[in-house]
Amino acid sequence: MVVKSSCGGSRKVVICVCGLTGCGKSSVARRLAERYGLRCFSGGDALKALAVEAGCKPFEKAWWESEEGLRFLKQRTEDSSFDRRVDEKLLGLAKNGDVVLDSWTMPWLLKEGFKVWFEASPLARARRVAKRDRISVEEAFRVLREKDSLTRRIYRGLYGFVLGEDFSPFHLILDTDLLDVNEVFGAVCLVLDRWFFGK
Repeated sequence: MVVKSSCGGSRKVVICVCGLTGCGKSSVARRLAERYGLRCFSGGDALKALAVEAGCKPFEKAWWESEEGLRFLKQRTEDSSFDRRVDEKLLGLAKNGDVVLDSWTMPWLLKEGFKVWFEASPLARARRVAKRDRISVEEAFRVLREKDSLTRRIYRGLYGFVLGEDFSPFHLILDTDLLDVNEVFGAVCLVLDRWFFGK
């Protein structure tokens, strides 16, 4: 899909969706791709594929929050090759355009594209993860604290930004605490329609 830019030229569509675990970004990213006829690519899914190559068996939906998933996360703090490979692939996809990227890094690494951050409180995130993974809210809090800390360490070391604290790349920041996935999707579409199509 090619859209007209404000200066009269044209540009390919690249949408970056970002936010900490439990904010709803992956669900909305898939729906945005479907609505606008774009490809959708998840950095988390790509990392999971690399985890399989490294000998992990991430077949559970909630694998990232499992003991094995957290071990792989710790491994990534010591070996940046996993994240660099995924980011190179994402940058290549962005260059071709017409893609929605569900990624923790692309908003900082890409100069182009529309970038949205989904914000959610620790309690809202823990409740969502607890419901999704069928664990207690207390356990979800514990896992999310560890996962957030390790993830921030990885990207601070690789690229120098602090995930969840540096919002400078984003065109839209949306608090999802009191919104369901349909409301979040509708709000993002409202902004994207105006941004890309002037509706």
